[in-house]
Amino acid sequence: MSAENESKPTPADPHRSEQGSGPQQSEKEQPHALSAQAQRDQEIEAIQQHSRHQTPGIQKPPELPPAPPRKALTIVGVLLLVLLLAGGFTLWSHMSHERALAKETEIDTVPTVAVVYPVSEKPDEDLVLPGSLQAYEESPIYARTSGYLVRWYKDIGSRVTKGELLAKIDTPEVDQELNQTRAARLQIVAQMDLAKISADRWENLRKTDSVSAQEADQQTSGYKQSQANLAAADANVRRLEQLEGFKDVYAPFSGVLTKRNVDPGALINAGAGAAGRELFDLARVDPLRVYTSVPQAYAPYIKVGAKTNITLQEFPGQKFAGTVARTAEAIDPATRTLLTEVDVPNKDGHLLPGSFGEVHFAVGSGVNKVTVPVNAMLFRAQGAQVAVIGPGGKVQLRAINIGRDYGTTLEVLGGVSPTDQIIINPADSLEDGQQVNVAQRPQGQQKGSGS
Repeated sequence: MSAENESKPTPADPHRSEQGSGPQQSEKEQPHALSAQAQRDQEIEAIQQHSRHQTPGIQKPPELPPAPPRKALTIVGVLLLVLLLAGGFTLWSHMSHERALAKETEIDTVPTVAVVYPVSEKPDEDLVLPGSLQAYEESPIYARTSGYLVRWYKDIGSRVTKGELLAKIDTPEVDQELNQTRAARLQIVAQMDLAKISADRWENLRKTDSVSAQEADQQTSGYKQSQANLAAADANVRRLEQLEGFKDVYAPFSGVLTKRNVDPGALINAGAGAAGRELFDLARVDPLRVYTSVPQAYAPYIKVGAKTNITLQEFPGQKFAGTVARTAEAIDPATRTLLTEVDVPNKDGHLLPGSFGEVHFAVGSGVNKVTVPVNAMLFRAQGAQVAVIGPGGKVQLRAINIGRDYGTTLEVLGGVSPTDQIIINPADSLEDGQQVNVAQRPQGQQKGSGS
């Protein structure tokens, strides 16, 4: 290294050359310039030495001996096993997620419904049903002969007895026809007398052979024809006499006149056809008939002859005794009820036909009744139904028998029990056997507590 330093020429300092060559360079400045040059040369030499002894920045990794073949296979197997486990876990995770998503989707497709329990009712001592009071007999009265009304003798509200005169009709045409028929009868009687005399005479002449048998038979036949004509004339007279009898209008039975539609001078046409005019309306009000419709569930308890009570709003606190007179002996398929007639005595006339009342039957204790909300009803072609939650959360559609309507609730006489879960506000698309989810019931709502 010293040889290289010695052999290496020292670079010339331009300042120094200029100063040495310059005539104005002083002797004092030359030693200072030489020392600065020497210092720079030393720095350059130190840098070069440092660069020669500096190690490279990137070092080679240490060389390792190759692994044995069995160990290499073990490592590869472990790596493959790890990859398989990772892939299997990923696949299982995806499948679990898909199953959870499918289950959630299935749950979302199943409708959720709200349910209530029917409320049990206390057994009633009486079955109370609406009834309509009607006259036991009611008949419109028409004229049987034509003419003009002379006068009427009874007005509406009049109580009449059977055979009592109600009105009188003037029939001039019928009177003249009757007179003409009677006169024609007298003519026929005279002709018959002459025919009899002639027949007798020709019969005597026939005995002496004065006349032929043919002539005698003709006279006898003429007499018999006269007898027949007289019989026809008598029948026609009786017919007109009966029409004359219809000039007076009588009551066919005892009762009360509820209508009067004519006044004196009105033209009266015979019969009840299009031209006929109703004169009076007569009703028998003692006893009265009360018709009511008994629900099918109570029909077996209705017996002919059973005692009942009838109440009316206009007579608070009063009960009118009645008797079951007859039933229709058949259930009406439209209403599922039994038409029942109750007869009620009405001697004092307090009860008026056409009134509305309530019939009390003593059969209520034999029927179990519950009430359900009115919004639980389904109205379909099969009739009134409710949707009940069956085993496994599946819908069961049940037909019910409706008793009384309380407005917001209905009395059900059969089809459900207090332990059944009934769907409220059921959808029209709800079907029998459909799977549903039951909504969480509010706390404190127990069986039989209703909605």
